[in-house]
Amino acid sequence: MTQPFYKDTLTSTDWVSDHKDDRNVQLVEVDVDNTAYETGHIPGAIAWNWTTQLNDQTRRDILNGEQMAELLGNSGITPDTMIILYGDNYNWFAAYAYWQLKMFGHEPVKIMDGGHVKWEQENRTYTTDIPDVTPVTYEPTTLDQSTRAVQPEVAEAVKRSAALVDVRSPQEYSGDVIAPPGMTETAQRGGHIPGAANIPWSQAVNADGTFKSPEELKKLYADHGITPDKEVITYCRIGERAAHTWFALHELLGFQNVRNYDGSWTEWGSMIGVPIEKGNSDL
Repeated sequence: MTQPFYKDTLTSTDWVSDHKDDRNVQLVEVDVDNTAYETGHIPGAIAWNWTTQLNDQTRRDILNGEQMAELLGNSGITPDTMIILYGDNYNWFAAYAYWQLKMFGHEPVKIMDGGHVKWEQENRTYTTDIPDVTPVTYEPTTLDQSTRAVQPEVAEAVKRSAALVDVRSPQEYSGDVIAPPGMTETAQRGGHIPGAANIPWSQAVNADGTFKSPEELKKLYADHGITPDKEVITYCRIGERAAHTWFALHELLGFQNVRNYDGSWTEWGSMIGVPIEKGNSDL
């Protein structure tokens, strides 16, 4: 992207190609597992497994301060290291990692616009070599959850008629399916949170995986009543697609009051007594 609006949150494949070996830059590929990384990754990139490394393995939750500090330290990352995130699925999991890193106060972090898709389309170099990493000490930091919504907060937001953005497919939104084919994390019921607008994450990106322009994004969300003056909560099924839309709204468009509900539909659709709507979106 060349727009200055994006300069602090996104970086290009050209920049990564030129700076991936810089001393204070660490590329991190973030995928649901390490399969894609093992078959070929950008030279110098290390891998974070979303399932096992960015989620607590005992309770369903994000990492705590000690766990995040351990992950960063074991990755050879210091508070001054510029982390460049990218991954598969159009950077879903990279966006989730970005969201979590920001909550823990790691400021020098960007997403490589386009992720795997764009790097591959440009026929850039891949390797299967795994770089050597020298662990460092990264002191735990305080978690700032101001960009995170938990279920009771979402329930209260529904009562206030906050702007909820369901970024799943129309079929998931309507309740025709509970999860995309092959996905194991499901819920007891299908449908959507009452009042939520259905704006699938895919509408925010181009064919090469890059985010659309600020003007296009503003129109996309405004056409569904999602504007900067409103309280906004994004959700999907397990939180990673919603993090992608949170990134578009909060980091690219500058919405100040937008939070990611990472419990998402696997939580809401399994809880006793919460309100659920079914039916088609306006797509």
